[in-house]
Amino acid sequence: MITVELLSVIRRWHLRDQMSIREIAKRSGLSRNTIKKYLRNDIVTPQYMGQGRMSKLSPYTVKLQQWLKAESKRGRKERRSVKQLYHDLVKLGYIGSYDRVAAFAKKWRLQQQLLAGTIGRGAFIPLTFAPGEAFQFDWSEDWAVIGNERIKLQIAHFKLAHSRAFYLRAYPLQTHEMLFDAHHHAFLCLGGIPKRGIYDNMRTAVDKVGRGKQRTVNARFKAMTSHYLFEAEFCNPASGWEKGQVEKNVQDARHQMWHQAPPFASLEALNDWLTERCMALWQQVAHPEDRQQTIAAVWQLEQPTLMLVPQSFDGFVEYTKRVTPTCLVNFERNRYSVPASFANRHVSLRVYADHLTMVAEMAVIAEHKRIINRDHRSSMTCYEWQHYLSVLQRKPGALRNGAPFTALPDAFKQLQTKLLTRAGGDREMVEVLSLVLHYDEALVLAAIEESLALGVASKANILNILRRMISPAPPPLADTPQRLSLNEEPLANVERYDGLREVRHAA
Repeated sequence: MITVELLSVIRRWHLRDQMSIREIAKRSGLSRNTIKKYLRNDIVTPQYMGQGRMSKLSPYTVKLQQWLKAESKRGRKERRSVKQLYHDLVKLGYIGSYDRVAAFAKKWRLQQQLLAGTIGRGAFIPLTFAPGEAFQFDWSEDWAVIGNERIKLQIAHFKLAHSRAFYLRAYPLQTHEMLFDAHHHAFLCLGGIPKRGIYDNMRTAVDKVGRGKQRTVNARFKAMTSHYLFEAEFCNPASGWEKGQVEKNVQDARHQMWHQAPPFASLEALNDWLTERCMALWQQVAHPEDRQQTIAAVWQLEQPTLMLVPQSFDGFVEYTKRVTPTCLVNFERNRYSVPASFANRHVSLRVYADHLTMVAEMAVIAEHKRIINRDHRSSMTCYEWQHYLSVLQRKPGALRNGAPFTALPDAFKQLQTKLLTRAGGDREMVEVLSLVLHYDEALVLAAIEESLALGVASKANILNILRRMISPAPPPLADTPQRLSLNEEPLANVERYDGLREVRHAA
């Protein structure tokens, strides 16, 4: 139904701007007959010129207009789709079709564009891509329930420009190491690497945007593209339509995935579900240029044109950190332990998407699972008690209240309880702990558990059990045949020696 505002615009175009009926119909989306009726009768207030029959949507048009207006004021990511509005109307009693609601919403939005004077501003040229030619990448922000907590996540979107096969992976942050990790998982899922990657001017890739197509690309991002052998191409600033496929994929994913996503126990479980959901949608969604085939069918044809995926890019971001006197390295308000021999020295911290690696003297000295705090006011400390053994050997008294030793295995704690009741027990316990420097920790634990079961808690007994565990087993008895026996026994004949003896006669 035409509104007062739209009729005013039409009259102004025709009577003041001398615009033709054909041009008005093209801009407004109304038929030429409808426009002629309103202009011929000099109508200022629009009237319904139908045959008087009520549409099933008519009782709900006012409500639907209110919803559309409210949704237009919400953020792009929080807006409800037309299909969701249709389902809400059904709950109110609407029994008509979805197509009628979609047509009404399209017409309402067109009218709003006319009133705002924005119609006809955006004209674009459709793009086509050869198989294996390019993929498009973008980030988005979405919400998911992980561990009974609703948290905001950064979603990496990949889409093959030819087959439209897409891949999503969730991360807590939009950082270099997350970006590198996302590329590896995406290429594995998509089955190969195209020749080009199309990006916007994100900070994790572009350090500086120059004139035209000039870009100062981040050194680590360059290293990644060199590793995977594809060319990175960056859009013009504020020109998202240059990678419109993945931009649309961001919107589609909210309706196809996130609005129906169940709760998850961990981020890893969410990413596994996203991979399965993406591949399931490939089988269900028709290819936009060939409606007779699904995305999965076109993707299968594109596979031979993609380069095989090499080994994973070592996608870390490196920092130089000074180790504190308590053998800790600070990163993102959290602290991680390193061996005591590196206290008060500088080490190299390599940050990956899910773990941290400390390197010094061209060797890895420590590894920790990365902790990402949602609450910026809190911090955590990640200890490995083995890192403090060299200090403990000089200061055995620190064993009683040392923070790194609160997480000892239960067998160690039981042994400590028994040893600390006797004189010199703290030093003996330190010597038992130091056995892990020379033997596998699992073997030491097994020896301690056996010693506790026998009721003999001492270092000597534990060491005896440990050596029996690692000593090689005795060889099996050889299966020798019965000893040889002689059929004819030899005779002792000393006369034979006389024949050998040289006889000498006296002179």
